[in-house]
Amino acid sequence: MVQFATETVSTTRTQKLIVLDRDGVINRDSDQFIKSPDEWRPIPGSLEAIARLNHAGYRVVVATNQSGIGRGLFDMATLNAIHEKMHRALALAGGRLDAVFYCPHSGDSECDCRKPKPGMLREIGQRFSLDMAGVPCVGDSLRDLQAAETVGAKPMLVLTGKGEKTLREGNFPKNTVIFPDLAFAVSALLASE
Repeated sequence: MVQFATETVSTTRTQKLIVLDRDGVINRDSDQFIKSPDEWRPIPGSLEAIARLNHAGYRVVVATNQSGIGRGLFDMATLNAIHEKMHRALALAGGRLDAVFYCPHSGDSECDCRKPKPGMLREIGQRFSLDMAGVPCVGDSLRDLQAAETVGAKPMLVLTGKGEKTLREGNFPKNTVIFPDLAFAVSALLASE
């Protein structure tokens, strides 16, 4: 039986920041990759959850592996079109993203930005002049949680996307908190303030 997190997630920083994975957290995921704007479909409640974070004073940043670029499945123009659709849908829900960071490299590359490596999260910390320690990082895969743990951020697992599989496989960081979806994670985060 899964027990969902009911603990509070402290936010004692002056600047409130949260990092979200994209596929499987904000939008539905696909084993064949999200390769076009038509394939990008929000998970119910995710856009409204981001809007709630915005209204509570959070800066919301996406950190996403997009190896489909490195594999030649889609190009930068297509990725930009997908993100434009995401931004428009968020605006209609009353929300916004402060930034979208992505790794375009394939899994066999030696880059430092592809999660579980921490490069993308470190770059976010530098860009926002913020220590990533304790920053909530929401993901649906082990690599999201591992990247968060490496920089001292707070790993949060959602059971959407690949989350159920990640939960079954275990071996995630001990301080990971688990939620059914982004809306539940945001409710817990905001209730702890």
